Amino acid sequence: MSRQQRDALDATLRSIPRSETPPTLEELRTGFIAAVTRPVPEGVLARRTVLGGRPTLELEPAGTSGRGRLLYLHGGGYVIGSPDTHAGMVGELARRAGLRATSVDYRLAPEHAFPAAVDDGLAAYRELLASGTDPRDLVVAGDSAGGGLSIATLVAAREAGLPQPAALVVFSPWVDLTLAGGSIRSRESADPIFTGADLRAYVDLYVGAGDRAHSLASPVFADLTGLPPLLVQVGANEVLLDDSIRLAGRAGADGVEVTLEVGPGLPHVFQHHYGRLDEADAALDRAARFLVAHLGAAHRDADRLQPIH
Repeated sequence: MSRQQRDALDATLRSIPRSETPPTLEELRTGFIAAVTRPVPEGVLARRTVLGGRPTLELEPAGTSGRGRLLYLHGGGYVIGSPDTHAGMVGELARRAGLRATSVDYRLAPEHAFPAAVDDGLAAYRELLASGTDPRDLVVAGDSAGGGLSIATLVAAREAGLPQPAALVVFSPWVDLTLAGGSIRSRESADPIFTGADLRAYVDLYVGAGDRAHSLASPVFADLTGLPPLLVQVGANEVLLDDSIRLAGRAGADGVEVTLEVGPGLPHVFQHHYGRLDEADAALDRAARFLVAHLGAAHRDADRLQPIH
């Protein structure tokens, strides 16, 4: 059944009409809302909050009693998307992990170019810590551009002298805005969503004439030393495949505990298709287990370090 599901999803994604002329910014944003948005899962309470000076959507599964907290940064090429477009997937991840999630409505380009998104991610992370959240009880996740932003946020947090969270999960992260990954060319025919030209358009809006290799714009070039255990999930049928592969290699070389999962025949952020694609549900389950396992491990490690009186 899974092969049939993958083929049906690929056909559906390819059937979405592409304009012969570049869409306007408004068309991009409204089209993304229509294509991606799914309702908040049943049993998950959603409420509007503010964190780090930015609006957020808080998603709390029924019966959540633990101390764990998930900070989520949504995808959309730094140009489109919001906590609302991702409320379904984030709510599912939160529900499966039993964690309260906070999804940040960071500022978008071109109205707010790099490094505005990183500044907002760092401000949200900083306020969580300042408000009393134990970093051992905090995990971070993001998808696509939000995956890259999650990594950049933690690099910026380390540089600011802030402690790291217990774990980090990224789905199809976009971590190289120089577009040097070979899969941008080699996987273009396999990718039912993006072309290299699409990526270049987003880079132009987010970075403009700035430094596309800056470590906070393209964290595949950053020193990742000290970042928490990292899970990377990516589809084999996407132009950003090499971003994930290179990120995992860089993280491992910098001493980060990293797990890379490549899903055969799967598109960009396939986790959005939970409930209709078996691999999406399985991936969200594995991501949830990873986050919960490392929340527990952070406390066990701290307890072992306590002095004996």
